[in-house]
Parts: sequence; structure tokens; C-alpha cells
Amino acid sequence: MKKLFVVFLLFSTVSLLWACTTMIITKGASKDGSVFVAHSDDSEMFDNRLVYVPAADHKAGSKRAVYYDPSSLGNRKKFNSNVLHRYVGKDRSPVYSDNNLPQSIPLGHIPQVAHTYAYFDGNYGIMNEHQLMFGEATNGAKITAEPEPNKLIFYSAELTRVALERCKTAQEAIKLIGHLIETYGYYGTGETIPVADKNEGWVIEIAPSPEKKGGLWVAKRVPDGEVFVAANEFRIREVDPDDKNMIYSKDLHKIAQKHGWWDPKSGKLDWLRTVSEGEYSHPYYSLRRVWRVQSKLAPSKNLSPWVKDGFTTYYPFSIKPDKKLDARDVAKLYRDYYQETQFDLSKGMSAGPFGNPYRYPGVMDAGNDTGNPDAKLSGAWERPLSIYRSGYSFVLQARSWLPDPIGGIVWFAPDEPMSSVLTPFYVGVNSIPKAYYTGFSDKFDQQSAWWAFNFVANWAAIKYSYIIKDIQLKQNELELASMKNVKIMDHKALKVYEKRPLVAKEMLTHFSNSEASKVVNTWWALAWRLVAKYSDGYVNEPNKMAQEVGYPKEWYKYSNYSDGPTSYKNHKEK
Repeated sequence: MKKLFVVFLLFSTVSLLWACTTMIITKGASKDGSVFVAHSDDSEMFDNRLVYVPAADHKAGSKRAVYYDPSSLGNRKKFNSNVLHRYVGKDRSPVYSDNNLPQSIPLGHIPQVAHTYAYFDGNYGIMNEHQLMFGEATNGAKITAEPEPNKLIFYSAELTRVALERCKTAQEAIKLIGHLIETYGYYGTGETIPVADKNEGWVIEIAPSPEKKGGLWVAKRVPDGEVFVAANEFRIREVDPDDKNMIYSKDLHKIAQKHGWWDPKSGKLDWLRTVSEGEYSHPYYSLRRVWRVQSKLAPSKNLSPWVKDGFTTYYPFSIKPDKKLDARDVAKLYRDYYQETQFDLSKGMSAGPFGNPYRYPGVMDAGNDTGNPDAKLSGAWERPLSIYRSGYSFVLQARSWLPDPIGGIVWFAPDEPMSSVLTPFYVGVNSIPKAYYTGFSDKFDQQSAWWAFNFVANWAAIKYSYIIKDIQLKQNELELASMKNVKIMDHKALKVYEKRPLVAKEMLTHFSNSEASKVVNTWWALAWRLVAKYSDGYVNEPNKMAQEVGYPKEWYKYSNYSDGPTSYKNHKEK
């Protein structure tokens, strides 16, 4: 056990780069009966492109290549894998085809199906044309398995893609994913994967197996009317064989008992305790976010932010919100850095004079696993939902009362949630604007949507309490307009779809591309306006140039302002 723990501990110092927050909002918890899946991909130095993968037909007897995912364990040269390019080749979308780069090398192959569905792709599969959708969060597990060609070939990212290619419902996807794990093996980290369709939501959680083959997994249905949130720690606890709303790997109990991870005499198997050493990175790195979401959803429960340890059962698997949610309500949960709580990152000396909530890691912030009794922490930053290093976030919306091409919407927001804009892409489109699949984080690119939002977010750091207001004003304007326009487009497309579905899909494509292009162009214009408005510490506005706003009064007590020269007295010439 000690050796297995060391493997995890070494990995946990690296995997902080892509720790994420993910949610499911069921039909009964939403204002209009939509099902939502949300996710923030907190890995900005990875591949932040949104890619549309078209549907395809395949020859009988052909094989589907399975590729190593750099989102699992980082770069692997032997598979021509680099975190900046999640995949290079001709098997998915033309966007991924680049003859100037080394081509991705498969880990193995599985039988191909006759037809694969269109879907949106990111560092993980996102949503397909039948309104099937996924989120994701990385978890610490007792072991971290390296990929092995033809033996351990699947990580969660490829599992979600194969499911989006082949499935229409959440339960179909879970059964397929379970089969793929047990048949072809699972490598990498622990994972929480929300999977939902237009009617229901499930959560499947996965861990590498100590058997060095196959993998361990368990899935649980989210009760209708409730909201699920995960933040880098397994959320499923007791595995009940009699629960009809739970499915799990066939050898879970046998393997757990064999390796001393579970004793039948202790009662029902606790999934979290069985496969994990506890909370990710440091105390409250995960649980503070779970508390924050659940406390905002259900303030009536008066949930405490403090718990006994990382294995607490205090925060339930899912929670019924006091008020029902829409897409923007979900987005607002992600735009949180504990405002107006005791953990507010915009307060105190670390926030600087202008309330900057960003906390940049350094040598003091090496990751530690809380299961290690010898881990010594000299301090830690609170881990918020909206974090400066987010690559993108999204809110996926499935609507059962509309045809699939119209009912499914990917509300996509590049860079960190706090300073980004939800932009709607109908799943019935046949293309998306180049700005959303252009550009990489290693080179500034004004043709890239991600760089527009990343630039503004970085510029906000120089005078955050001022600039965030400019951002929110434009953010609200664009999002409210898009939501109004979506309602209009729903009605127009539905009328056409009944008789001319292909024409309706062209309408959806034109609309989505127009909305997205408008958002990107507006954001670049905002960027250059902010450069001028806050130049040299001033606030510059028409007819009010070079306003000297200085610093907030309370900040002066932290500074050496009072030590400055105010008199000629008590000083002698030399």
C-alpha cells in the first residue's frame, strides 16, 4: 500500500495543472425542464480549442484507433503526444490534420461501427448531435497507471469520445464505457465523469485497477430535481448492490478485497475510501468548492464550510436547490471566488490594492495528498471555482421537447469563467468559426477567441476592482442578447425543421457562427479599450483623461506611504 501511495503522491504534484469542477443539473432542478452538464477545464497550458467532429460512415470490418490522451499524464514522446495538441491526425476532424507535426500514434484499436455521430470535442468529449453530454473532473487515486499498448489503452477522454460517437442516452454510454474499461483496460488517474441526456443524469467514476488490467468503475444516477457537483475528489460513496440506480464493474468487490482495500466485515464498500487516499492536493482543495456550490444552491441548509476530514459524508452526493436554475445561473456558480465569505480571495493583503482574486502558485505550493500523515504544509491558497488558469468552461443544455439538432446547445466560454462569455453553439451545426479552433497558449494570436479572453483576464489583474466591472457590463450585454436570440432561433428553426431539416441545420449553423463571431470581435474591441482606459494607473474616459484614482484608503496601511518624506525637519545636509 505504501508503494502505491508514493506513486500517487508523486503524480499529484503535477496533476494540479488540470484539476476541474463539474456539475449536473437535472430536469426537475432547471427552470424550463432542461438538463445541464457544466465543466471548467482548468488547464490553460493545454489545448483549449473547441472542435466540431462531423458524423462519418465506416467500412464493415474496419477498426477505430484509440489514442493516448495527454490530458491524463502529460506529454509522452513515444506516442507523439503533446499537451498543446491533444491529437494530430485524420481520424476525427479536419481541424486535427497537420502534416507539419508528428502524427499521433495509437495505443490500440477496437472494432469500428458503421456510423459515428457528430460531436463537439475538447480535452474530453463534450456533446453530440443527439444531446448526449459529458463533464469531467480529475481525482487522486491510490494508483496511477501508465498506458500500455493493447493492454491499458483507454483514459476518460477517449472513453467519452467513443461514447459520443456511438450512443444516444446516458445509460447506453455508461454500459459502453464500462465494457470498454473491462475489455481494453484503463490507465491514468481517478476520474469523475458526469454523463447526461435530455432526460436524466448519471455520474460514472473510474480508477485504475491494481490488477494492471481492466479498471474499476461505479456509476450512480442523480435524482431528478437535484444538482450534482464534483471538484477533484470521488463523490460516490456506499456501493449498494440492491440500488437500481447504481451500476459498477463486475469484479469491483473481488479486486478490492483481494488487495486489502475493502473488508466485507466492515459493511458495504465505500467507493471513495476503497480507491482513494482522500481529498486532492491539500485540505479543502476539493471540498471547499463542493461546499460553495451546495451552499449557494441551498442556503436554507446553512451548510458549514468545515468538516472532520477528506472522507466526510457531510456534503451529500446531490442536493435539491432552493431555486431552479437556467444556463446563466449555472455559469454564475463558476464565476465564484468566495465573494462575500470569510474565504473571499478579493480581500486582504494578498489581493493587492485592487482586490485581485488570482493566486499564482510557486515553489511553496507543491501538491500534497491529505492521506499522507507526514505531509507538512506551511500554508495554502483557497482553491476557487473561477481560477485564472482555466482553459475554458461550458454549460451544456439538453431540451427534450425539441428535435435533437435544435434542443442541444453548447454554451462555450474560453479561458476563465469569471471574465468570459457564454456563446451558444447548436449541436445541429455543420461547422463553427475558425476563431474557436485556432491558436495555442504558447503563442499570442489575435485570430484566436481564447487569446481574446485570456488577454482581457490578464489585463484585469492590473486594476481588478475597476476592470472587472467593465468586463461584467459587456458580459451581461452579450449573454442576455444571445439568450434572447436563441429563443427566437428556436422558434424559426423548428418551423423549418419539420419540413426541411437540412435547411434548418444551415440556419442553426449561420446563427451559431454569427453569435460567436460577434462575441469574439466585441471582446477584442473591449481589450483595446481597456488598454487605453487604464493606462499608467489612470482611469481615462472621454473628457475625463488621466483621472488619478490612486489606491483604496485601506490599502495605505499595508504600504510604506506613511514613511515617505513629508518635511525637511530632522534631516541634515551631508
